[in-house]
Amino acid sequence: MTDRRSGAAPEAGRGPGVPGREGLPVIAQPPETRKQKLAKAALISVWMVFLGAPVRDLGAGDHSGAAVAGGVAGLLAFVVGYMALVFRHTAVPLPPRSVATLLGTLYGLGLLLSLTLGDAWLVLFVYVAVAAGAVLPVRQAVSVVIGVVVALAAVGTDFGARPWWGVWTSFIIPVVLGGYALMSARRTVRTLRELREARAAVARLAANEERLRLARDLHDLLGHSLSVITLKSELAGRMLPGDPGRAAEQVADIEQVSRQALVDVREAVSGYRRPTLPVELAGARTALAAAGIAADLPAHDSAPAGPRPWERLPAEQEAALAWALREAVTNVVRHSGASRCTVTLDPAPADARAEGAGEGSGAVTLTVRDDGSGPAGTGHGSGLDGLRERLTGAGGTLETSAGERGGFTLRATVPSVP
Repeated sequence: MTDRRSGAAPEAGRGPGVPGREGLPVIAQPPETRKQKLAKAALISVWMVFLGAPVRDLGAGDHSGAAVAGGVAGLLAFVVGYMALVFRHTAVPLPPRSVATLLGTLYGLGLLLSLTLGDAWLVLFVYVAVAAGAVLPVRQAVSVVIGVVVALAAVGTDFGARPWWGVWTSFIIPVVLGGYALMSARRTVRTLRELREARAAVARLAANEERLRLARDLHDLLGHSLSVITLKSELAGRMLPGDPGRAAEQVADIEQVSRQALVDVREAVSGYRRPTLPVELAGARTALAAAGIAADLPAHDSAPAGPRPWERLPAEQEAALAWALREAVTNVVRHSGASRCTVTLDPAPADARAEGAGEGSGAVTLTVRDDGSGPAGTGHGSGLDGLRERLTGAGGTLETSAGERGGFTLRATVPSVP
């Protein structure tokens, strides 16, 4: 559609843009570029802030030099193992044996460091539970979390010599919540991936079905015509030496059949290319959401209280409204700077019916409003003029104006009878 501000027309044949990839959380996507790897590493590394207690303990001067050196080495080994699990495994899964080895190492390091260096190191068990929830199936993750809780209860209470409530509130609850949260997140990510795969499969099946339908229709349209052309061509060839007049009649029949076949193919192709309102409403919803524009559209995919106003529109009139919707939404997304777009499809008021469809006949009006920067210049351009010509050819009308509270309003009306 023509930019109502600059008059520049976009590329022909393009509708509202749709995202090419269904979004998943960054943490759940295999990083493919350097930027993605850095983003994922940053999301994981931000949780390292909770290792501040062990780091402060190492710098407090309460341990010998050998203990500090061992603590630093153990903490570095723990962080490397944790990152290998949560970063590497969630991108490209590790073998089960490697996962078990790394989790066992983290568990052992947490147990060893907390036993030898003090309660400040009990926080390592929280990371063990989180790592288990992130990389293990639910049943195995629950077993690891239970093992972590047992180790926390034993070490944190000095094997029963101290009260348990401090360890419970400071460590055991975060361990349970962290493990459960990562188990839930892992299940959610798996569900999202399955949905993406299912949608891709549905799209492939739809494309295959459309190809089969096209092949079937072309066979029905052209099979008979081409057979007739072939037979008459052979007949004309045999008649040509001895009876040129009858051969000319056959050639004329060939021309007539060919022209009719061409008309049939053009009508079929036009039907394939004709847009429909349900499809364009779905595309408009996706395009507006991708552009961050709040959308208020008719619920085309739910059962309405009564018949939809466009359900009985003839194909040509519905296609004209669908083109108007596509062009209007494209303009909103590309040029308006709007934060909200409202689309309505209603029976036309009496004055619009009288003007666009004739007295006493029904009509349907499509209205697209946005709260953007509004029209500029004359409000005319090749896109709007082309859309107006298309609607006029379908017996409809097009109106454009500034919105009552700013923005831009496009109103297209078509008759509900050819």
